[in-house]
Amino acid sequence: MSSEDPLDAYSQVVMRVAESLLPSVASVQVETARGRGAGSASVVGADGFLLTSAHVVTGARAVVAAFADGTEVAADVFGRDTLSDLAVLRAKGPVPRPVVLGDAAELRVGQLVVAVGNPLGMAGSVTAGIVSGLGRSLPTPSGRVIDEVIQTDAALNPGNSGGALADSAGRMVGVNTAAAGMGLGLAVPINATTREIITTLMTRGRVRRAWLGIASMQVPLAPDLAAKVGSPTGLEVAQVVTGSPADEAGLYRGDIIVHLDHQRVVTATAVQRLMVEDAIDRPIEITVWRNGALVDVITRPRELQET
Repeated sequence: MSSEDPLDAYSQVVMRVAESLLPSVASVQVETARGRGAGSASVVGADGFLLTSAHVVTGARAVVAAFADGTEVAADVFGRDTLSDLAVLRAKGPVPRPVVLGDAAELRVGQLVVAVGNPLGMAGSVTAGIVSGLGRSLPTPSGRVIDEVIQTDAALNPGNSGGALADSAGRMVGVNTAAAGMGLGLAVPINATTREIITTLMTRGRVRRAWLGIASMQVPLAPDLAAKVGSPTGLEVAQVVTGSPADEAGLYRGDIIVHLDHQRVVTATAVQRLMVEDAIDRPIEITVWRNGALVDVITRPRELQET
Protein backbone atom coordinates (compact mmCIF):
# COMPACT_ATOMS: atom_id res chain seq x y z
CA MET A 1 0.00 0.00 0.00
CA SER A 2 1.51 3.37 -1.00
CA SER A 3 1.90 6.31 1.36
CA GLU A 4 -0.49 8.32 -0.85
CA ASP A 5 -3.48 6.05 -0.25
CA PRO A 6 -4.80 7.80 2.91
CA LEU A 7 -4.73 11.19 1.17
CA ASP A 8 -6.43 9.71 -1.88
CA ALA A 9 -9.17 8.28 0.32
CA TYR A 10 -9.65 11.66 2.02
CA SER A 11 -9.78 13.41 -1.34
CA GLN A 12 -12.30 10.93 -2.66
CA VAL A 13 -14.65 11.62 0.25
CA VAL A 14 -14.40 15.41 -0.15
CA MET A 15 -14.93 15.18 -3.91
CA ARG A 16 -17.94 12.92 -3.46
CA VAL A 17 -19.54 15.29 -0.96
CA ALA A 18 -18.80 18.31 -3.16
CA GLU A 19 -20.34 16.68 -6.23
CA SER A 20 -23.44 15.85 -4.21
CA LEU A 21 -23.94 19.27 -2.62
CA LEU A 22 -22.64 21.85 -5.10
CA PRO A 23 -25.69 21.74 -7.42
CA SER A 24 -28.03 22.42 -4.50
CA VAL A 25 -26.12 25.22 -2.73
CA ALA A 26 -26.69 28.72 -4.10
CA SER A 27 -24.82 31.96 -3.76
CA VAL A 28 -27.25 34.59 -2.51
CA GLN A 29 -27.19 38.28 -3.40
CA VAL A 30 -29.25 40.49 -1.10
CA GLU A 31 -30.31 44.10 -1.64
CA THR A 32 -31.15 46.18 1.44
CA ALA A 33 -31.69 49.84 2.18
CA ARG A 34 -28.04 50.00 3.20
CA GLY A 35 -26.64 48.40 0.07
CA ARG A 36 -25.83 44.89 -1.05
CA GLY A 37 -24.82 41.80 0.85
CA ALA A 38 -24.03 38.20 0.03
CA GLY A 39 -24.30 34.78 1.54
CA SER A 40 -25.25 31.22 0.73
CA ALA A 41 -28.36 29.05 0.86
CA SER A 42 -29.22 25.37 0.41
CA VAL A 43 -32.28 23.89 -1.27
CA VAL A 44 -34.27 22.03 1.37
CA GLY A 45 -37.63 21.55 -0.32
CA ALA A 46 -38.75 20.46 -3.78
CA ASP A 47 -41.31 23.27 -3.70
CA GLY A 48 -38.65 25.96 -3.88
CA PHE A 49 -37.60 26.40 -0.25
CA LEU A 50 -33.99 27.33 0.54
CA LEU A 51 -32.40 27.46 3.98
CA THR A 52 -29.98 30.22 4.95
CA SER A 53 -28.87 32.27 7.95
CA ALA A 54 -31.27 34.89 9.28
CA HIS A 55 -28.55 37.53 9.42
CA VAL A 56 -27.83 37.07 5.70
CA VAL A 57 -31.30 38.36 4.77
CA THR A 58 -31.76 41.04 7.44
CA GLY A 59 -33.65 43.95 5.88
CA ALA A 60 -33.77 42.24 2.48
CA ARG A 61 -35.68 44.09 -0.24
CA ALA A 62 -34.67 41.72 -3.01
CA VAL A 63 -32.93 38.33 -3.04
CA VAL A 64 -31.41 36.45 -5.98
CA ALA A 65 -30.08 32.89 -5.68
CA ALA A 66 -27.51 31.73 -8.25
CA PHE A 67 -26.71 28.04 -8.71
CA ALA A 68 -23.64 26.25 -10.02
CA ASP A 69 -25.29 25.45 -13.36
CA GLY A 70 -25.75 29.16 -14.06
CA THR A 71 -29.42 29.30 -13.08
CA GLU A 72 -30.49 32.47 -11.30
CA VAL A 73 -33.82 32.80 -9.52
CA ALA A 74 -35.41 35.56 -7.50
CA ALA A 75 -36.60 34.60 -4.02
CA ASP A 76 -38.68 35.99 -1.18
CA VAL A 77 -37.83 35.78 2.50
CA PHE A 78 -40.62 33.41 3.49
CA GLY A 79 -39.71 33.04 7.16
CA ARG A 80 -36.98 34.29 9.45
CA ASP A 81 -36.04 33.46 13.04
CA THR A 82 -33.32 35.64 14.52
CA LEU A 83 -33.16 33.62 17.73
CA SER A 84 -31.86 30.55 15.89
CA ASP A 85 -30.23 32.56 13.08
CA LEU A 86 -32.19 30.56 10.52
CA ALA A 87 -34.29 31.78 7.60
CA VAL A 88 -36.23 30.18 4.77
CA LEU A 89 -36.40 31.61 1.26
CA ARG A 90 -39.06 30.75 -1.32
CA ALA A 91 -37.75 30.72 -4.88
CA LYS A 92 -39.91 32.22 -7.63
CA GLY A 93 -38.73 29.66 -10.14
CA PRO A 94 -37.47 26.08 -10.39
CA VAL A 95 -34.55 25.03 -8.20
CA PRO A 96 -32.29 21.95 -8.11
CA ARG A 97 -33.03 18.92 -5.98
CA PRO A 98 -32.89 19.45 -2.20
CA VAL A 99 -29.96 18.43 -0.05
CA VAL A 100 -30.31 15.49 2.31
CA LEU A 101 -30.59 16.62 5.92
CA GLY A 102 -28.60 14.71 8.51
CA ASP A 103 -28.51 14.84 12.30
CA ALA A 104 -25.82 16.82 14.09
CA ALA A 105 -26.52 14.74 17.21
CA GLU A 106 -24.59 11.93 15.52
CA LEU A 107 -21.44 14.02 15.02
CA ARG A 108 -18.25 13.30 16.93
CA VAL A 109 -15.23 15.51 17.58
CA GLY A 110 -12.56 14.77 14.99
CA GLN A 111 -15.06 13.76 12.32
CA LEU A 112 -14.56 14.99 8.75
CA VAL A 113 -16.91 17.78 7.63
CA VAL A 114 -17.16 19.72 4.37
CA ALA A 115 -18.35 23.32 4.00
CA VAL A 116 -19.93 24.49 0.76
CA GLY A 117 -20.82 28.10 0.08
CA ASN A 118 -20.00 31.48 -1.43
CA PRO A 119 -17.07 32.93 0.54
CA LEU A 120 -15.90 36.38 -0.50
CA GLY A 121 -18.10 36.15 -3.60
CA MET A 122 -16.39 33.00 -4.87
CA ALA A 123 -19.43 30.86 -5.66
CA GLY A 124 -19.29 27.09 -5.35
CA SER A 125 -16.33 27.02 -2.96
CA VAL A 126 -15.58 23.89 -0.95
CA THR A 127 -13.45 23.60 2.17
CA ALA A 128 -12.91 20.62 4.43
CA GLY A 129 -11.87 20.09 8.01
CA ILE A 130 -12.92 18.34 11.17
CA VAL A 131 -15.44 18.87 13.93
CA SER A 132 -13.33 20.74 16.48
CA GLY A 133 -15.97 20.96 19.18
CA LEU A 134 -19.62 20.29 19.91
CA GLY A 135 -22.18 21.88 22.19
CA ARG A 136 -20.82 25.40 21.83
CA SER A 137 -23.02 28.41 22.54
CA LEU A 138 -23.34 31.35 20.16
CA PRO A 139 -24.74 34.68 21.43
CA THR A 140 -27.06 36.47 18.98
CA PRO A 141 -27.68 40.22 18.58
CA SER A 142 -31.06 39.68 20.27
CA GLY A 143 -29.30 38.71 23.50
CA ARG A 144 -30.42 35.09 23.27
CA VAL A 145 -28.06 32.14 22.83
CA ILE A 146 -28.03 29.43 20.15
CA ASP A 147 -27.26 26.08 21.76
CA GLU A 148 -25.40 23.01 20.50
CA VAL A 149 -23.42 24.98 17.91
CA ILE A 150 -20.87 23.01 15.88
CA GLN A 151 -17.26 24.22 15.89
CA THR A 152 -15.14 23.33 12.87
CA ASP A 153 -11.74 24.20 11.46
CA ALA A 154 -13.05 24.08 7.87
CA ALA A 155 -12.20 27.53 6.50
CA LEU A 156 -15.16 29.93 6.61
CA ASN A 157 -15.20 33.49 5.33
CA PRO A 158 -17.80 36.23 4.79
CA GLY A 159 -20.30 34.83 2.30
CA ASN A 160 -20.15 31.30 3.72
CA SER A 161 -22.99 32.17 6.08
CA GLY A 162 -26.11 30.22 5.20
CA GLY A 163 -24.16 27.55 3.35
CA ALA A 164 -24.09 23.85 4.08
CA LEU A 165 -21.86 21.99 6.49
CA ALA A 166 -21.98 18.31 5.54
CA ASP A 167 -20.73 15.02 6.92
CA SER A 168 -18.75 12.49 4.90
CA ALA A 169 -21.99 10.94 3.60
CA GLY A 170 -23.00 14.25 2.03
CA ARG A 171 -25.77 14.94 4.53
CA MET A 172 -26.24 18.54 5.64
CA VAL A 173 -25.61 18.61 9.40
CA GLY A 174 -25.22 22.35 9.92
CA VAL A 175 -25.79 25.84 8.55
CA ASN A 176 -22.54 27.80 8.53
CA THR A 177 -23.13 30.98 10.47
CA ALA A 178 -19.88 32.59 11.63
CA ALA A 179 -16.15 32.72 11.22
CA ALA A 180 -14.97 33.34 14.76
CA GLY A 181 -11.26 33.47 13.96
CA MET A 182 -8.48 31.72 12.09
CA GLY A 183 -9.38 28.04 11.95
CA LEU A 184 -12.55 28.58 13.97
CA GLY A 185 -15.90 28.32 12.21
CA LEU A 186 -19.33 27.88 13.74
CA ALA A 187 -22.47 26.29 12.36
CA VAL A 188 -26.05 26.06 13.61
CA PRO A 189 -26.78 22.33 13.90
CA ILE A 190 -29.41 20.39 12.00
CA ASN A 191 -31.06 18.47 14.83
CA ALA A 192 -34.53 17.75 16.19
CA THR A 193 -34.94 21.30 17.50
CA THR A 194 -33.83 23.11 14.36
CA ARG A 195 -35.74 20.73 12.10
CA GLU A 196 -38.87 21.80 13.95
CA ILE A 197 -37.92 25.45 13.51
CA ILE A 198 -37.28 24.95 9.79
CA THR A 199 -40.60 23.15 9.32
CA THR A 200 -42.42 25.90 11.21
CA LEU A 201 -40.78 28.58 9.07
CA MET A 202 -41.76 26.71 5.90
CA THR A 203 -45.38 26.34 6.99
CA ARG A 204 -46.07 29.47 9.06
CA GLY A 205 -43.28 31.87 8.19
CA ARG A 206 -42.38 32.53 11.82
CA VAL A 207 -41.64 30.82 15.12
CA ARG A 208 -43.66 31.72 18.20
CA ARG A 209 -41.89 31.69 21.56
CA ALA A 210 -42.87 32.45 25.12
CA TRP A 211 -41.39 35.29 27.19
CA LEU A 212 -40.98 35.57 30.96
CA GLY A 213 -39.11 38.86 31.22
CA ILE A 214 -36.13 37.93 33.36
CA ALA A 215 -32.38 38.00 33.04
CA SER A 216 -30.59 35.29 34.99
CA MET A 217 -27.14 33.93 35.70
CA GLN A 218 -25.75 30.65 36.94
CA VAL A 219 -24.30 30.90 40.45
CA PRO A 220 -22.75 28.48 42.96
CA LEU A 221 -25.06 27.48 45.81
CA ALA A 222 -24.33 27.25 49.50
CA PRO A 223 -23.75 23.62 50.56
CA ASP A 224 -27.04 23.35 52.48
CA LEU A 225 -29.07 24.71 49.57
CA ALA A 226 -27.13 22.61 47.04
CA ALA A 227 -27.99 19.50 49.06
CA LYS A 228 -31.64 20.52 49.26
CA VAL A 229 -32.09 21.14 45.52
CA GLY A 230 -29.66 18.47 44.32
CA SER A 231 -27.27 20.69 42.37
CA PRO A 232 -24.09 22.63 43.22
CA THR A 233 -25.24 25.53 41.04
CA GLY A 234 -28.47 27.42 40.61
CA LEU A 235 -30.05 30.08 38.43
CA GLU A 236 -30.27 33.47 40.10
CA VAL A 237 -32.68 36.10 38.84
CA ALA A 238 -30.51 39.11 38.01
CA GLN A 239 -33.22 41.35 36.55
CA VAL A 240 -37.01 41.39 36.24
CA VAL A 241 -38.53 43.51 33.48
CA THR A 242 -41.19 45.85 34.84
CA GLY A 243 -44.66 44.79 33.73
CA SER A 244 -43.43 41.42 32.45
CA PRO A 245 -45.09 38.08 33.26
CA ALA A 246 -42.34 37.42 35.81
CA ASP A 247 -42.94 40.80 37.45
CA GLU A 248 -46.70 40.22 37.58
CA ALA A 249 -46.13 36.76 39.10
CA GLY A 250 -44.00 38.17 41.91
CA LEU A 251 -40.50 37.05 40.94
CA TYR A 252 -37.76 39.19 42.46
CA ARG A 253 -34.13 39.93 41.80
CA GLY A 254 -32.04 37.54 43.89
CA ASP A 255 -34.52 34.65 43.72
CA ILE A 256 -32.87 31.31 42.93
CA ILE A 257 -34.95 29.40 40.40
CA VAL A 258 -35.16 25.72 41.37
CA HIS A 259 -37.89 24.38 39.08
CA LEU A 260 -39.69 25.81 36.07
CA ASP A 261 -42.82 24.03 34.88
CA HIS A 262 -41.85 21.10 37.16
CA GLN A 263 -38.43 20.76 35.51
CA ARG A 264 -35.08 21.39 37.17
CA VAL A 265 -33.22 24.32 35.58
CA VAL A 266 -29.69 25.54 36.34
CA THR A 267 -28.84 27.55 33.21
CA ALA A 268 -30.43 30.38 31.25
CA THR A 269 -30.46 28.22 28.13
CA ALA A 270 -32.47 25.58 30.01
CA VAL A 271 -35.13 28.23 30.65
CA GLN A 272 -34.91 29.28 27.01
CA ARG A 273 -35.66 25.72 25.85
CA LEU A 274 -38.87 25.68 27.89
CA MET A 275 -40.14 28.97 26.48
CA VAL A 276 -41.79 27.39 23.44
CA GLU A 277 -45.14 28.13 21.80
CA ASP A 278 -46.94 25.73 24.11
CA ALA A 279 -45.96 27.87 27.11
CA ILE A 280 -47.62 31.05 25.78
CA ASP A 281 -50.52 32.13 28.05
CA ARG A 282 -50.35 28.85 29.99
CA PRO A 283 -50.12 28.91 33.81
CA ILE A 284 -46.60 27.79 34.68
CA GLU A 285 -45.33 27.12 38.18
CA ILE A 286 -41.91 28.44 39.16
CA THR A 287 -40.28 27.29 42.39
CA VAL A 288 -37.65 29.64 43.82
CA TRP A 289 -35.44 29.73 46.91
CA ARG A 290 -36.11 33.00 48.72
CA ASN A 291 -35.12 34.06 52.23
CA GLY A 292 -34.32 30.51 53.32
CA ALA A 293 -37.49 28.90 52.01
CA LEU A 294 -38.91 27.40 48.83
CA VAL A 295 -41.63 29.60 47.30
CA ASP A 296 -43.98 28.77 44.41
CA VAL A 297 -45.25 31.43 42.03
CA ILE A 298 -47.53 31.07 39.02
CA THR A 299 -46.83 32.98 35.82
CA ARG A 300 -48.38 33.15 32.36
CA PRO A 301 -45.63 33.76 29.77
CA ARG A 302 -46.60 36.04 26.90
CA GLU A 303 -45.56 35.75 23.28
CA LEU A 304 -42.07 37.08 22.61
CA GLN A 305 -42.15 39.98 20.18
CA GLU A 306 -39.03 40.08 18.01
CA THR A 307 -37.59 43.44 17.12
